[in-house]
Amino acid sequence: MATLYNQADKNTRLTWLYITGFLVFVIGVGYVFAGALNNSVILYVAVIFSIIMSFGSYWWSDKIVLAMSGAKAIDHKSNREIYHLVENLCITAGLPAPKIYIIDDSAPNAFATGRDPEHAVICFTTGILDKLEKTELEGVAAHELSHVGNRDILLSTVVVVMVGFITLLADWFRHWAFWPARNASRSEAGGGGRDGDQLKIILMIVAIVLSILAPIAAVMMQLAISRKREFLADADGALLTRYPEGLAKALEKISADTEPLEAANRATAHLYIVNPFKGKKFSNLFSTHPPIEDRVAALRGMDIK
Repeated sequence: MATLYNQADKNTRLTWLYITGFLVFVIGVGYVFAGALNNSVILYVAVIFSIIMSFGSYWWSDKIVLAMSGAKAIDHKSNREIYHLVENLCITAGLPAPKIYIIDDSAPNAFATGRDPEHAVICFTTGILDKLEKTELEGVAAHELSHVGNRDILLSTVVVVMVGFITLLADWFRHWAFWPARNASRSEAGGGGRDGDQLKIILMIVAIVLSILAPIAAVMMQLAISRKREFLADADGALLTRYPEGLAKALEKISADTEPLEAANRATAHLYIVNPFKGKKFSNLFSTHPPIEDRVAALRGMDIK
């Protein structure tokens, strides 16, 4: 029977396999686009632009997400119970205590954000604090702390940058490829019967197809990595509390609650412990979260040894 330890190791290996494949995919798409246009300037500009944008989003991601969610900071006096619960888990995990925020929403959910463990934030809805028992809430908090400890925010930022890079590159390529003035200059260059020209035509066709399909494939890879990180955080969170059943019950309760989370949107949905868009069915390929049934089965099918 699998244990929580080898489940976490397995999920980590699969995640880095996804990341490696994603990097190869990004480089391959960029190479084809640059070759089709016979101009690498667009590639360099896209890389520089993506780095600048990703740096800004990474550095201020917590503030942006908290503002979008309408979350408010709480102090130790206003909610001693949740503070003590999180602090005790942090001591066990060897992590600095994060700031704690609350979203005034009766739908049960939670998320973590912040660029590193020293600047981490855990956010709970009022609904999750009211509707979960202590052991269940511990499981949720441990799950979110696992995201912090595993540097999932950094990992997700890298993936988002790569997805944005491919989308931006695809858009620029289509504009360059079908820009009238550029096409006219190609026509003036003449010669359609040489092997080099035929190769360029083939490369251009491949690049056009990639410009359409690559962004879709990139998003699907991003979602696959997101789902894998959820499995890993479940396993690590259960290791932290030593009680997988607490998180399993919490996941069942949160997913069974039919009230949608009004503070959530498409940009922040992947952060939450459970998909906040209740009542909407998504194909597993296009979902930010694994099916709750699979997550619960994985937790209940493991032993802590």
